[in-house]
Amino acid sequence: MNLDFKIKNLLLICLIFLGVFNQYSSQTQDKIDFRTGADQPELYLPLLKNKTIGVVTNQTGLMSDRTHLVDFLVKNGVKIQSIFAPEHGFRGDADAGEKVKNGVDVKTGIPIVSLYGNNKKPKPEQLKGIDIVVFDIQDVGVRFYTYISTLTYLMEAGAENNVEIMVLDRPNPHDGYTDGPVLKKKWASFVGMHEVPVVYGLTIGEYGKMVNGEKWLKNEVQAKYSVIPMKNYHKKLRYPILDKPSPNLPNDKAINLYPSLCFFEGTQVSVGRGTDLPFQIYGSPWTTSLPYQFTPKPNLGAKDPFLNGKLCYGENLSDYKTDLRELNLEWVIKAYQNYNNPQLDFFLKNLWFDTLAGTNKLRKQIIAGKSVQEIRESWKSDLEDFEKIRGKYILYEN
Repeated sequence: MNLDFKIKNLLLICLIFLGVFNQYSSQTQDKIDFRTGADQPELYLPLLKNKTIGVVTNQTGLMSDRTHLVDFLVKNGVKIQSIFAPEHGFRGDADAGEKVKNGVDVKTGIPIVSLYGNNKKPKPEQLKGIDIVVFDIQDVGVRFYTYISTLTYLMEAGAENNVEIMVLDRPNPHDGYTDGPVLKKKWASFVGMHEVPVVYGLTIGEYGKMVNGEKWLKNEVQAKYSVIPMKNYHKKLRYPILDKPSPNLPNDKAINLYPSLCFFEGTQVSVGRGTDLPFQIYGSPWTTSLPYQFTPKPNLGAKDPFLNGKLCYGENLSDYKTDLRELNLEWVIKAYQNYNNPQLDFFLKNLWFDTLAGTNKLRKQIIAGKSVQEIRESWKSDLEDFEKIRGKYILYEN
């Protein structure tokens, strides 16, 4: 009887192992066969035939062989009237917030129209003669990263001018989970246009589908909108990014830390712009009790970085062994508690912190000395409400 029991147990362990192995093997195989929307031209080239198109893209609009989408489309006879460039420009080398100029792409001779600064939304004359605008940009899945706002304005302009919008989908490095405070309408801006949490757990194709489906565009207009989905994409797996999404997100560590450290942009604390470790360190001249030291200086990613030339004391997070992907409030709270400057408040006077958070509640909670657990608990109800909306637009399995 005892031997029988042992054999049954052994068989059960073998079956569990095989199940786990097969699941891992299947997902690994899927990852090998993974393709972005751009890497499936058989799906979109027939839809672009004999059409005049615009392309919204930047340096991340690459195919797996590192051919740029614009070059590939030109080579395949697609008529591109204009390239629309988001924040950081078509080649992705402009600072955050820097004015991006209109121009001409040297390689193809196609006119470039900036969708940043005073022209965030394409004007009717800029869309005249265009049938479809193809959107292909690597997003990072965080509300205050402005490419989802560029897509929103594009969809609005498309709906108003009878121009179709086609998104070639790409992975979201913060996919498969939601986190952070949900934006309140009063704090809507270009770094947060919709009532979504800081981490919204959707690919950019799914996000646009949600904006359209929920009628969040101005006057509740809806665009003629389509997504070229990825092949064998799983929301909780992570995929390599072919080029840095912007000058100060140079690697996976910076992207993983971005939802946590971007809050510092509303404070007297540097996030390492003007160093070799942007969004991987933080510090200030007024947090002298913290161990790491650095001095921001002008570089390619920051021509005049915050706290330029000032010795800062903080923490270096680039050496952490874990990937630090989840939104973490401990660092901003620690910096607040260690901040010592009677002349300058920790939070910037313009309350940019509230704009980033999408609410003034988080700032008030930090000032009141609320714990991380208490703050996170206060997000729970809004996140649950958002999950009901998000669930309607998911295209991919976990």
